[in-house]
Amino acid sequence: MKKYIFLFTLVIGSFWSEAQNPRVLTLQECVEIALENNLTVKRGALSLENAKIDNTQARANQLPNLNLGTNYGLNWGRSIDPTTNDFINQQITFSGLNGSSNVVLFNGFRLANSVKQSRVNMEATEYDLERVKNDVTINIVTFYLNVIFNKELLDNAQYQLQTTEEQFARIKKLVELGSLPLTNELDLASQVATNEVNYINAQNNLQLAVLSLKQAMLIPASEEIEIFIPELDMENAEELDASPQEVYDVAYQNMPEIKSASLGLENAAFGIKIARAGALPSLSLGGSFSTNYSDAFARAVQTGTTQVGQEVSFNGTTGTIFFTQPTFDRETIGFNDQLQQNLSRSLGLNLSLPVFNRFSSRSQIQRAKIALQQAEITAQETENTLRQQIESAYNDAQAAAKTYQASMKQVSALEEANRAVESQYSLGAANFTDYQVANNNLFRAKSDLVRAKFDFIFKKKIVEFYQGKSITVD
Repeated sequence: MKKYIFLFTLVIGSFWSEAQNPRVLTLQECVEIALENNLTVKRGALSLENAKIDNTQARANQLPNLNLGTNYGLNWGRSIDPTTNDFINQQITFSGLNGSSNVVLFNGFRLANSVKQSRVNMEATEYDLERVKNDVTINIVTFYLNVIFNKELLDNAQYQLQTTEEQFARIKKLVELGSLPLTNELDLASQVATNEVNYINAQNNLQLAVLSLKQAMLIPASEEIEIFIPELDMENAEELDASPQEVYDVAYQNMPEIKSASLGLENAAFGIKIARAGALPSLSLGGSFSTNYSDAFARAVQTGTTQVGQEVSFNGTTGTIFFTQPTFDRETIGFNDQLQQNLSRSLGLNLSLPVFNRFSSRSQIQRAKIALQQAEITAQETENTLRQQIESAYNDAQAAAKTYQASMKQVSALEEANRAVESQYSLGAANFTDYQVANNNLFRAKSDLVRAKFDFIFKKKIVEFYQGKSITVD
């Protein structure tokens, strides 16, 4: 019994331990979860499936069609026998079978161009889905870096609080020994309280950043997660390995929105060709067959003979002549025999010449040309937007690098100043105001340094994204 109790406790303990340990997620895992759950991505995937179906249907439209039909019914009263077209006045049972097929031989290459247009539209939809995934990825990177950023701010606030508490403990001892006045202890107690507030605010900001990341991934807020925080290499932080034009040249070849816009031009060009086909002759080949059955369709069948006598007279002499007469009965023709006898076939060519269709074809061509001009404008807008985004991202990264370098120098200088003021304050050579100002200035400078660091990291990652590099945080 003790052994079973031990095993039960061990199992329950393992489950409890797993339940208490939150899942640790890397950036790549966060991106994968977001892409799996994002509704815009799912909608884009469904649009792609629709485009694939349209492409399959466009190719199938080039094939002949085949339609088969059948019927079955009852007629009574005066009606027409469907097998003889005679008027009859009886109840009949009838059925029929028919079929037809048609294939387009030429229609101004409308079908061929429709196939090409649907293929181009399918490829454009694929690039649109890729663009949506890129947007989701960048969004997750933003929230992920924001979590790390707030984690460092929390560490900074915790370090400031710990340092102030240690200073408070030293000042309290000096006050107890009579080396410093009680006001020094009270002033420093207020500073500890201020740092505690900063620490609590940093905790709240971190929780809010984690919540925002969860919402971006569409996972419940109640699910416990932790973010893997890698070592961030900030060496050569001021360097960008390409010029804005070089970044744009690479992005122009790789970004899905540019490819989608380019395919939009092809789509519109095929639209003009399809519209022009409406003004050309079309030629098709068609064939059909039909047959039917009716239980009123019958034939006479000899069943035997009978002796028939007929009285005749000749030259005043009367007599009876007997002769043999066949007897007949009505027999309905069999189902298969009727289908064969009543079979009708047809085969023909159909040529259609659009002479006048109320200027419909001309209007369609004009609309298609306008659609091409709109696609050209869209493509130009997409290129301009991409160039502007790259130039802005590049300048922002350069500015963030300079801000980071300046913040590092500021923190280094304020750390020295703060250490000097702390020593003077511990000896009574500096007042509390000097100590508080130095301490708060250092805290703000460190916070600004953290902000500048992650601002540069994010903006540099955006530039690298436009260069076709995968977004990672390392």
